[in-house]
Amino acid sequence: MAIRILSASDVRAALPMPKAVDAMRHAYGQLSADKAIAPPRQHISTDKGVTLIMPAYLPEGCEFGIKVVSVYDENPTLNLPRITATVLVLDPATGAPKAFMDGASLTAIRTGAGGGVAADVLARQDAKTVGLFGAGVQARSQLQAVMAVRDIARVNLMSRTEASARQLSAEISEWLDAPEVNLVRHPEQVVADADIVICATTSATPLFDGSALKQGTHITAVGTFVPEKREVDTTTIRRADRIVVDSREACLEEAGDLIIPNAEFRTENETPNIVKNELVLGSAEIGEIVNGDKQGRQSDDEITFFKSVGVAVQDAVAAAAVLVEAEAKALGTLIEIG
Repeated sequence: MAIRILSASDVRAALPMPKAVDAMRHAYGQLSADKAIAPPRQHISTDKGVTLIMPAYLPEGCEFGIKVVSVYDENPTLNLPRITATVLVLDPATGAPKAFMDGASLTAIRTGAGGGVAADVLARQDAKTVGLFGAGVQARSQLQAVMAVRDIARVNLMSRTEASARQLSAEISEWLDAPEVNLVRHPEQVVADADIVICATTSATPLFDGSALKQGTHITAVGTFVPEKREVDTTTIRRADRIVVDSREACLEEAGDLIIPNAEFRTENETPNIVKNELVLGSAEIGEIVNGDKQGRQSDDEITFFKSVGVAVQDAVAAAAVLVEAEAKALGTLIEIG
């Protein structure tokens, strides 16, 4: 029995962003249609970090995979990445392993592509300016995904360190159809004229004042996945006309961006405006919009918000797409294991 080993470069070669965005439409649609088996991810903590185990099986497309991702904050002091991940693709007919691939690159692409799907159904068609918080791997991927669905001309970029912002700006300048990048120092400069705001940081506290958002803005937040941290403030949630999530179940457990405002509303003895934005569960899952069961943006004046904590169906579908392309192009290395 042979298993295909795929490196990060193999994964990137096999899954260009436009293809990844299409794959995420399928993944989200199957999840919201209850056509996927995806148990809640398991968290296993050690003294130094946490490891997440994320299995998923989508019978319709025969996508079956398991991702193992670890988050260890002290790893950089050991010259290791803070986040490491691997994905195992299984044959649903036999249970045999078919591929083992780098999970960090896959996660970056599929998470970015999820934001691309959200921008496609929630951002204004004429969106041109992106406000980008963060300059790491996910910031790059989110911007690439938005550029795959909208004609972006300008990016207002703010990062925790000037060096990382300059590095990303230089990288973007070499992209095809590269937008103009403006390095800014204040959050208001990021969001004031932004049509799309991307939050892709590890911040535990809100990145900007929601009152600075203009009408018609779409916001995507992907940086946090624990209930005690958030990248957007309560004002943003109050102002949002449409709140969309990747998974109601997952966000109810992990999305501090929604959990914290809801707790504040309850403390104030205020009932969340269910008609307007259904704060706790979101107006819709993104897959419900993809499937046509719920509506996306309804007017150019709406403020829309997409919260993603990441779901295992994304990994299973993305990994299956990678494997198909890898087999067609003979990417990676085949190793006999039994």
